[in-house]
Amino acid sequence: MTTIVNNPGASGSGDSGAGLIIGVIIAIVLIVLFFVYALPAIRERNNGTTNINIEVPKLDTTSNSPSN
Repeated sequence: MTTIVNNPGASGSGDSGAGLIIGVIIAIVLIVLFFVYALPAIRERNNGTTNINIEVPKLDTTSNSPSN
């Protein structure tokens, strides 16, 4: 008759939780970057006080004759 031996697995799962810690740190960094850069930019864009200044060259309208 054949003897079957069930070897127990390694004690513990071998997962130290490093992936979870790295994921939480990355999430915190992204949240901080959002509040530092994105949120002020969104609020500034909705302010409605955008002022665009364009300098247009003036035309000489004193002479009526063509310059050909």
